[in-house]
Order: sequence, then C-alpha cells, then structure tokens
Amino acid sequence: MTTAEYKFSGWVGLDANSVGNLVEQEYNVKPFEETDVDIKITHCGICGSDLHTLRSGWGATPYPCVVGHEIVGTAVKVGSKVESIKVGDRVGVGAQSASCLKADCEECSADNDTPDGSMSYGGYADYARVPSHFVIQLSHISLPSEIIAPMLCGGVTVYSPLARNGCGPGKKVGIVGLGGLGHFGVLFARALGADTVVAISRKASKRADALKMGADLYISTDEDENWAKTHARSLDLIVCTVSSPNMPLDGYLNLLRTHGQFIQVGAPEDKLPALSAMVLIGRGVKVGGSMIGSPNEIREMIELADKKAVHSWVNLWPMTKVNEAVVAFEEGAPRYRFVLVNEKHAEMPAKL
Repeated sequence: MTTAEYKFSGWVGLDANSVGNLVEQEYNVKPFEETDVDIKITHCGICGSDLHTLRSGWGATPYPCVVGHEIVGTAVKVGSKVESIKVGDRVGVGAQSASCLKADCEECSADNDTPDGSMSYGGYADYARVPSHFVIQLSHISLPSEIIAPMLCGGVTVYSPLARNGCGPGKKVGIVGLGGLGHFGVLFARALGADTVVAISRKASKRADALKMGADLYISTDEDENWAKTHARSLDLIVCTVSSPNMPLDGYLNLLRTHGQFIQVGAPEDKLPALSAMVLIGRGVKVGGSMIGSPNEIREMIELADKKAVHSWVNLWPMTKVNEAVVAFEEGAPRYRFVLVNEKHAEMPAKL
C-alpha cells in the first residue's frame, strides 16, 4: 500500500472546548523517514491524559491536535531502516512518539525513553505515522487488539513502577484507586506474583470487581472505620493512581512498613495534599513518582499479559461516536477502560 492510497484523517481538537466537540477532518503529518512506520489504526484506547490535553489542562496545547496514544493496528508502510517490523504485521504504540535516544541522555540511558514534547498526531484517527523505536510488534501475541490497546499507556503506567520497585513474591502491594489505571495495578500486581494485593478506594461499590481482578483485600477509605490504623504497617509498596488534592495521603503512608515505598502515577492538574514529614522520617518511608514506561517495559508487560492471560476490562465504542465516548469517560462511566474501534478497519465484536 502506498501513501497515495490512504489519507491521514481523524477526530481533531480545535480549542480548549474540544471534549465532546471533536471534528473529523484531514491533517498533514510529518514527512516519512526511513525509520518510520505507518499504521492503519483498528483500535485506540481512551486515556485520561487525552482529556487533559484536549482542554489544555497540563499547559497550552498546540491546536489543532489529534489525541489517542493506546494504538493498535496494522503496519502499512515500513521504512527501509526498520528491522523488526514488516508490512502486514499487527503493531501497537503507546504515549511515546519521540525521544532524543542519545547515549549521554540520563533518561534514555536509564531505559526511561519517554516523550520529548515533539508535536505528534494520535490514534483517534485512521492512520498514524510513528518512529519505529516506539512501535511494538504484536503479531505473535494471542490477546485481542481491544484488550492490548489500553495496556499501551494505562497498563504500562502501573506495570513500570510495580516492576521497577520489586513487586513480586514476598511483597505486599497496595493500589490506590480502582479506575482505569488502578484496575491495571491490581491485575499486574497479581500477574507479577505479589503475595498480597490490596485495592484501596473511597467507596465500597467496587469491592466485588477488585476481588474478581485478583485483589486479596479491599479498603474503602470513606466507609471502613479506622482503616489507616487497622491496616497500619501492612504494605511494602503502594502505587497511587489518583490525584485528588483531598486524598488522605498521610493515611496511605501510614499503611507502609518500615522503608516502604509510595509511588505516585496519577497526574493532577492541581496540587497533591500536604503531608507530615514525621510520617516519612519515623519509618524511613520513601515517596516517589513514575511516568508511563519505556518501549522495552511495554514489550515485557505485553509478554507477561499474554503468558498470564491478563485481560483489560474494556467497554468498546465505535470511533464514529468518539464525542459521546469522551463525555461518558469524563463522567466516570468506564468499567474500566474505553476502547475506540475504527469500523473502517475492524469489526465491533458482538461481545468480549
């Protein structure tokens, strides 16, 4: 297939009021380089950062923009310098689309090759042009595309801090928040072999879901009386997927054992609550953060998910209804990720 046979068209955000008001139109992408891959998009997950970007929540967005960075599709054009992918392969790409990749770069040399801020166009579209370094080979993976798509950002955002901070046998791990990110936290903490997985959320309404995902215990911070005291010093690692300025941060930290770690991945548009230094000092607790995950970690995660039959909990939407989907997403409807199906290139399954 040549580029003359397809056009780059998608659902475009034109200004900060784009949530629910995306417009379908063509746009120009960067010139093709011999290290690039053009992808015919079949599926794209909806991520919370899509909405932050559309409304300029993290800073001014360079409109027009096409969001969507949990892309699965078929390679239709492959540069001559690309070795691991051929035309016709099923491939995926997450939030990364450019990094400097220099040997002396602290982030890249630490396998932290994450976005460099370059302008790119995403997956609420028919096609995407992506540097091959960030394209994930999926042809050998048995999981369905709609299950893989939300792992490419949402999944690796929690897989990376779990894997990097020792989640596995002998560890007791807590996941704060049981939304799109948090449900992946429970799934991957269990897949990585943690001895105990604890889901922590405000309300008790998701308890049954958490236990079905593999949690051993569920803590409702609004409804379980004295939860921070009852479960004090019970966890080695907490990954926090929420970002409310009102979340009970001191209470979460109280759940950690001596030298336990608290890793923040939920990215707020405002500030996190203040915390008491004595909570950190008394038991040598460490607080850190994590952003997405490298292409290598995405590959590791997908292999693990395939081996352990980890399935994203997804709700499917036709891409033609993307405006309805992003509004429903913002209202908290997903259980637990939304995935757009491009009906030009894939069929909507009757059920998962």
